[in-house]
Amino acid sequence: MIVLYRYKTICTLLALAFFSTANAQNKSYINPSSADSDGAPFSGAVMVDETLYLSGMIGLVDGEVPATAEEEARSLMEQFKATLEEAGMTMDDLVNITIYCSDVSHYDAFNSVYRTYFSANFPARAFIGSGALLFDARFEMQGIAIK
Repeated sequence: MIVLYRYKTICTLLALAFFSTANAQNKSYINPSSADSDGAPFSGAVMVDETLYLSGMIGLVDGEVPATAEEEARSLMEQFKATLEEAGMTMDDLVNITIYCSDVSHYDAFNSVYRTYFSANFPARAFIGSGALLFDARFEMQGIAIK
């Protein structure tokens, strides 16, 4: 009985140590929104240790969808680039991208802009036909970057 009690105690202490270490991650927020504000209920990006998780972004200019798909793609890529720079990173630190597109006929227009933002290898990527996006945007993009 005493051995079983000690075993349970040791297992409990090990579990507490593991979960304390797992939760002691270095976490910071870029363009945060808090639960007690009236802002959008998400943060622009969250850095956990050396990994940056970028929220979905759309390429509005002054609150409007640009006239062409290329202009919208450029605005979107510039927003992504600025968020990465705020975290001390570059576009080449991206490892995964997901692009949602309201009409996949914009695929070539998006790619003509997208490819100009990388100097090394491209990140893993999905280009998904999504139907309507917020504010009638053509594109929404989210990603993961690692320092």
